[in-house]
Amino acid sequence: MNITVVGTGYVGLVTGACFAEFGTHVVCVDKDPEKIAVLERGGIPIFEPGLEAVVERNVKAGRLRFTTDLPSAIRDSLVVFIAVGTPQGNDGRADLSFVREVAVAVAENLNSYKVVVTKSTVPAGTGRMIRELIEKHRKEDHPFSVASNPEFLREGSAIEDFLRPNRVVIGAEDEAAAAILRDLYRPLYLIETPILITSVVTAEMIKYASNAFLATKISFINEMADLCERVGADVHGVARGMGLDHRIGPKFLHPGPGYGGSCFPKDTRAILEVARERGMDLRIVGAAIDVNESRIPASLAKIRAEVEGKLAGKTIALLGLAFKPNTDDLRESPAIRILEALLAEGARVRAYDPVAMDAARGRSLEGVVYCEDEYDAARGADALVVATEWNQFRGLDTERIRTLLREPVVVDLRNVYEPGAMRARGFRYTCVGR
Repeated sequence: MNITVVGTGYVGLVTGACFAEFGTHVVCVDKDPEKIAVLERGGIPIFEPGLEAVVERNVKAGRLRFTTDLPSAIRDSLVVFIAVGTPQGNDGRADLSFVREVAVAVAENLNSYKVVVTKSTVPAGTGRMIRELIEKHRKEDHPFSVASNPEFLREGSAIEDFLRPNRVVIGAEDEAAAAILRDLYRPLYLIETPILITSVVTAEMIKYASNAFLATKISFINEMADLCERVGADVHGVARGMGLDHRIGPKFLHPGPGYGGSCFPKDTRAILEVARERGMDLRIVGAAIDVNESRIPASLAKIRAEVEGKLAGKTIALLGLAFKPNTDDLRESPAIRILEALLAEGARVRAYDPVAMDAARGRSLEGVVYCEDEYDAARGADALVVATEWNQFRGLDTERIRTLLREPVVVDLRNVYEPGAMRARGFRYTCVGR
């Protein structure tokens, strides 16, 4: 089976490479010639552990290739996956302009039966829109199906998530499309992966509802962390006690400076707009967003309190820039938002991230010194702030850090250290909810 994946961003590149790993012939298409040139040279335009090896192996085997020629790719494929960006528009809704472009391109190159599948995160009703666009613009009267196959990839573990998923969701409007997509995922039958077949609109809703729920868990535990600080409880113990209940589960109960990345902020706002268009107010999702927005000023307040209430003129060592470990993604990163807030208050920032330094330099922020490592960042700083929980930050030489800092202040926004141990080593230490 030949398939086309349109878009070589995070979702598209992982999807194409992993389907090739399943033994399918895949062509990944992007309209950016520089990105395609990088991929054809063997480069990877994003940081994702394990992705480079999967791409290299399947290119060498002849199952994976890259092109800017979308019309030819469509004509030569049975299945076309739409994996383009759906950024947030100025009105909060998902911007579907790239999805529309691909749908029109499919219509103009429809030379035989095809299954057109949305992999991008799209609001309910997008499948219907794609069908209408293809029917309107097609030049030849060939049958086609529209389907939804939402992705549930976590940045930093996307290869594992694709090859060993919790579930596969297929939204299809006819049995032919469902059978073709089930066949694409046939290798997962061996590990008994649940495959859920639904309507297209239900599949679209599953993705949004899943992200909204996970974002809500994060905001919930952050509010509990604030309450723990006021009553003298330890939020880590609270989260463990909650997570042992199988109805709740332990994941996403980690307090900190809030959620970020390419999905949760955009998707929670988008689902609010989907509901508002239909006369509904999603109060729980709205509250989750409000709590998340409050985390940056709350984090700044912790830092401000430890540097005698005034950030202007202070030097802050910031460890972590990516929104989470094992990625270079800065989109909606709490660490970047904290950095920008520090600069706005007149602080100087010495920053370090194991992977995201080049991406951060591209933002041209004045007042930031990008450092060689975590110890270089700490040199001469009035406080050290842990903003992203990279593993290498968990095992710092704290004695060395203490001697490098101008003041022995650590603001641990990711709770990677034990408060008692840090204070016993001579630090003025503050964290979240403990």
